[in-house]
Amino acid sequence: MNLGTLVYEGKGKKIYKDPADQRQVWMEFKDDLTAFNAQKKGSFSGKGRLNGEMATLIFRYLKRAGIPSHFVSWEPDRFMRVEEVKIIPLEVVVRNYLAGSLAKKLGKEEGEKLPRPIVEFYYKDDGLNDPFVSDDQIMALNLAPGTDLMALKTAALEINVHLREIFRPMGLRLVDFKLEFGRDVDGRLLLADEITPDGCRLWDEKTLEKFDKDRFRRDLGGIDHAYKEVHKRLVSFMRERGIEI
Repeated sequence: MNLGTLVYEGKGKKIYKDPADQRQVWMEFKDDLTAFNAQKKGSFSGKGRLNGEMATLIFRYLKRAGIPSHFVSWEPDRFMRVEEVKIIPLEVVVRNYLAGSLAKKLGKEEGEKLPRPIVEFYYKDDGLNDPFVSDDQIMALNLAPGTDLMALKTAALEINVHLREIFRPMGLRLVDFKLEFGRDVDGRLLLADEITPDGCRLWDEKTLEKFDKDRFRRDLGGIDHAYKEVHKRLVSFMRERGIEI
């Protein structure tokens, strides 16, 4: 496979310019694990393939639901072809339950269900540890026009509905998750990056066992087992609905 020129390498992926189509790029999913803005590092064999396959299945499900994304195709065992987009410099976080930084900030126990989903924005800058930014700050600093801001919130809440449709039958509670968006060369707003246990908190509905990257962040062990279990449940769920990797 001719991946073309490496144009970017992040914590979890490498990006290559597709020589066959200048509107598209290849994403290579790495086996690396990072936390706390790469201050903590690890890996496990096969993690890149697992994440790539899970992201592929979710993008395909969301496409059926009318959610546009940058996803084009999956090339086993760790390469995804996607539309090239200009990433909006905001991480969009949707919270259904109190957990992580929000629980800590409010001095509350993790696991409390929120009266309604909360959408938060964080400025994408590793050097600043991706700080929280308010709507007013976003518009004042021109990080996203007002129309984009409302579009991001609307899209994030709609995606939340569909993701809960996926994970609930799998016996997993979608506690919170992170999204990224970008615009393609035609100006279309597209869901980008990935949706995997790297960026979602997923708890078992009965036992509240964690099946996400918190197992790595908090030294709980069994990170490879957790990702493999989510992958297994997700593949089963999608096959029942006629969606294959």
